[in-house]
Amino acid sequence: MKLLNQSIKYLSFSILAIVTFWAVIFYMNMLHEIKSSVDEGLENHKRLIIRNAEKDSIVLTKESFDENFFTIRKINKKRALTAKDSYIDTILYMQDADDEAPEPEPVRMLITVFELDGNYYELKIANSMVEEDDLIKELLSDSIWLYISLIIGIVLINNLVLKKLWEPFYDFLDKLKKFRLDNNQALPEVKTKTKEFADLQNAVNVLLLHTTVTYKQQKEFTGNASHELQTPLAITINKLELLIEKGNLQEEQADSIAKILQILERLVRLNKSLLLLTKIESKQFLDNQMVSINGIICKSLCDLDEIATFKEVKTITNATAELSVRMDPALANVILSNLLRNAIFHTRSNGNVKVKIDEKSITIVNTASDQKLNEKLIFTRFYKPNNQTTGTGLGLAIVKAISDLYGFRVSYSFENSEHSFQISFPTK
Repeated sequence: MKLLNQSIKYLSFSILAIVTFWAVIFYMNMLHEIKSSVDEGLENHKRLIIRNAEKDSIVLTKESFDENFFTIRKINKKRALTAKDSYIDTILYMQDADDEAPEPEPVRMLITVFELDGNYYELKIANSMVEEDDLIKELLSDSIWLYISLIIGIVLINNLVLKKLWEPFYDFLDKLKKFRLDNNQALPEVKTKTKEFADLQNAVNVLLLHTTVTYKQQKEFTGNASHELQTPLAITINKLELLIEKGNLQEEQADSIAKILQILERLVRLNKSLLLLTKIESKQFLDNQMVSINGIICKSLCDLDEIATFKEVKTITNATAELSVRMDPALANVILSNLLRNAIFHTRSNGNVKVKIDEKSITIVNTASDQKLNEKLIFTRFYKPNNQTTGTGLGLAIVKAISDLYGFRVSYSFENSEHSFQISFPTK
């Protein structure tokens, strides 16, 4: 989710909480103000009724509520002296113009006591109140519309104002995504007056500058290492081979030289594998293009045909689709040939290597020993299931490194004495 949308989400929840709290407080305050206003009216009405009672004694005979909304009844002195003015909320049956029969309505009532000509009277005065249900519904409706209006306002401000404010950030991010270490590009830069964006740009560019220098140094090192190590190794191997070809060595000496040659050849393979891993991890392979997996499999199997024939291994290909992947052709050849070579090399005599290709993945299955490989270690460097293996222990580590580079998912499984390696490619 984008940052702008994240801010809308959190603001929406925050405003909802604020509006809800505000609605409750506003309701309580408004109800308090209404009751205070009604109470003042009741107090004024009380004075008018007592004044009218002093002039007209008929007023003292009103013992039921009618259109004047008050009652008076005579009480004893003891009760009158202990009574205090009180305001209560109660219900009275009243009939409006649109009502067919009296209906219960909320009222505010003042209960008070007064003395007239030595007699004591209890006075009850009622005044119609705003119905709380209607008040709550109205307030709820107003609160909802307030919330909707605020959210619409925030969305508009977010998309019109804040989006423009964040525009330098997104421009810088877009340039950063397109930046490549090996293209000698200028450091990404955008014009902005916002201090935080300028600080971010400076910090990232310092980091990129350091990374670019490190990348070039590493690339130079791998190139030098490839030349400086491969050349003396090749010369040493050639001299030893010439020494054997002269034929004037004792059998024991020849065996020793042959063993040294095997070690040197293994060292050459190890050196090449380590250099390849270094190049992969530093992303020095960037010639990405659409590569036919079916074509590479066919070519690799042809290249490995002599080894398969020698080991009496049968290769079976089952392709249900033409699979093409966007990646560096050299790495595509490495990842597939490594898996095929590994499968053929570790398959027992008269065994099978089966290659399955579909629209999303390639699976290579080989019959081998009943020993399951360690799934946690199989793709790590220098992992060997037993000491008899003469390989470098880097083949599957290279496969994993290439898969991680392109976001492929490589997995291993073992069932019915068959080892299975699968590479799942991202869907388009």
